Parts: sequence; structure tokens; C-alpha cells
Amino acid sequence: MNNFEFQCGTKMIFGKGTEQRVGEELKSFGASRVLFVYGGSSIKKSGLYDRVVKSLTDAGLYFEELAGVVPNPRVSLVRRGISICREKGIDFLLAVGGGSVIDTCKAMSFGVYYKEDVWDLISGKVRPGTQRLPVATILTLPAAGSEESDSCVISDETISVKTGFGSPLMRPVFSIMNPELTYTLPPYQTACGCMDMMSHAMERYFSHTENVEMTDRVTEGILATVIHNLPIALEKPDDYAARAEIMLCGTWAQNDMTGCGREQDWFNHGLEHQISGFYDIAHGAGLAISTPAWMEMLCEKEQCVPKLAQYAVRVWNVPENPEDAAETAKEGVKKLRSLLRAAGLPQSLGEVGIGTERFEEIADNMTDGGSHTCGAFYPFGKKDILELLNRME
Repeated sequence: MNNFEFQCGTKMIFGKGTEQRVGEELKSFGASRVLFVYGGSSIKKSGLYDRVVKSLTDAGLYFEELAGVVPNPRVSLVRRGISICREKGIDFLLAVGGGSVIDTCKAMSFGVYYKEDVWDLISGKVRPGTQRLPVATILTLPAAGSEESDSCVISDETISVKTGFGSPLMRPVFSIMNPELTYTLPPYQTACGCMDMMSHAMERYFSHTENVEMTDRVTEGILATVIHNLPIALEKPDDYAARAEIMLCGTWAQNDMTGCGREQDWFNHGLEHQISGFYDIAHGAGLAISTPAWMEMLCEKEQCVPKLAQYAVRVWNVPENPEDAAETAKEGVKKLRSLLRAAGLPQSLGEVGIGTERFEEIADNMTDGGSHTCGAFYPFGKKDILELLNRME
């Protein structure tokens, strides 16, 4: 196990009806002028918007609104929010939605105090400072884990780039998590969200760092819990127990608890960000295409087989084949593909209308023209990435 530091200062407020506490919680953290950020009309149809407004009003808080956040959130809206914050003297950001809304607020929180364009921070040209507006969240879509994470991802649709930045100061100060708010999610969004959280767990799990049994076991528990509860939530959307388990898994898969003391991979997220940067597909859908293909390719790499076989045995209860660990590993990939197919997620790029025309550009972008490799579990060079993309076709 490697040396590490871990600190997660986000207060989690979990359970039924907890969104009604948002005004008093904001006030207790010193808020007086709030920017209430959300996506579209779904929170108004569900009644959540009215409950949030009432809670803010009852607490005597001044607030402005910013709607219009979309999946793969845009830097253009981040810029608009920064202008509102500066013009109205906003001292607190409230994100009501999923990872896209929360990431928008996170980028805004640092951008308010940066004198130049916020894309400098997002793209990594400039490191974030220590000044930022505090962020609070009401989670409506378990997936990204942004409600407790220290990073955000933003797209610039004008140049087809999706990237992000992080800071220990980026974690929200509190996050309200009521599983009831996820009952009305479309099945496809529920499935995409579960794939995203499973990928967050896998990006940490697939590692060659030795003596990380505790975080291995916790990660395996997160994966097994999502696998068990996803079909339940799809069949019965208002099953509180299943929705609660999924919501909690999404948070703990991404707050980096399971990444402590180990090398992490993050190849699939890097690849998917390239794909959705060009094609604007759902993040979870992109991961559902790339992850099984990545696993299948690595079942052919001797150094990766033991961990893939462990995953198959411990997560999917695949009988261990002591004579052929690669076959054990492949059975685990088959189980994953079966789950994703049953959940209605795509299994190939062709299913979402993506062809081969950008493959070379994607591989070049990820490796800076072939000058370096990507990923820690297996170092993917440009040739490897092109092979994987063709497997995904």
C-alpha cells in the first residue's frame, strides 16, 4: 500500500424529505445571497423546484436562478453563471441536479475569483487558487459522484473538447441526498448512472499496487451492490431501498475513499471524454461501450489477468478456474456485458451512430501524437488505442 492523504469534508444529509432543509443548512454555513442552478423542467414537474424555493424563502435568503445545464455541461453556461455571481454579489452556489449541474457550479466557484477566462482553469493551463465560492448540492441523479468529489468535467462544444480540473477545495460543503428524488428518472438515465459509478470504482480497483485488500473488498462491495440493485430499480422505479443503495454507491465510488494508497488507472474515462467531446453521447453509455472491450483486450495481457480474474470471482461469483485464469477473467466480462445489455445500454459505437472517422484523432489526442501512453493498469499507446477503438466498433 502506498502512502496517502485523504480528507472529505462534505456533510452528507441523506434520506426522505431532506431537501426541505436546504434553506436552513445554507444559512448555517453563512449563506446570504445564493445562485440556484439547475437543468431543465424536470425539477419543476416533480415539485422539487417549489420545495427548494420555499425552503430558501423561509430561511430569508436572497437567491437568483440559472437554468439550462445540459449533459456534458458547457463552459458557455459556466461563464454566464460567473457573470451573475459577480453582478449580484453571490456568496453561495446551490446545485440541484446531477453531476452536470454540480460540475457547472464547481467550475463557476473558482472562476468567479479568476480574472481571465475560466477555460484556463478547466483546461489545466492555470492551476486553481484558494479562493472559491462554496457549493452545496441536492442530488437528483446518482452517477458522477460529484456531490462529494474534488473534481469537475466541462465541455467546450466550439472546439469539441471535454476536460476538467480539481482541487481539495472543490468538494461541496454539504450534499442533500434523498433517494425519492430519483424515482422519476428514465430507465436509460438510471442505467447510465450505474455504469458511471461502476466505472469510478473500477478505475481505482484495476491496479497493480499490492497489499490493498481493504479497498479492494470495499470496491467489490460497491460493484456487487450496484449489480444487485440496478435490475430492481429498473423494474420498480419507486423501490426506496434499491434507490438508496444505488445513491450511496455513487457517492462512495467517487469520493476517493477506495483510491487510498493505490495507483489508479482512469484510461476509460479519458477515452470516453474524447468520444463524448466529439459526439455528445451520454457519459455512462460511452463507458458501457468502452469498459467491456477494454477488459476483453486486457484478458490477453498476462500482467492484467490476475486482477481481472479476481474481479470475476469476487464480484460476479464466477467459479475460479485454477488451470486458466484468463478464462475466469473472460467469464467476468461476459457477466458485465449481460447486465449492461439487459439494462438497455449500448455495446458498440455503431449502436450510437459513431463511425471510424475520428479514431485517429482520438488516439492522437490521448497520446499527444503517439509520444506517451495512457493508463496505469496497462499502458495504452496510440496503436493500442486504435486497436481498442476498432474492437468497440
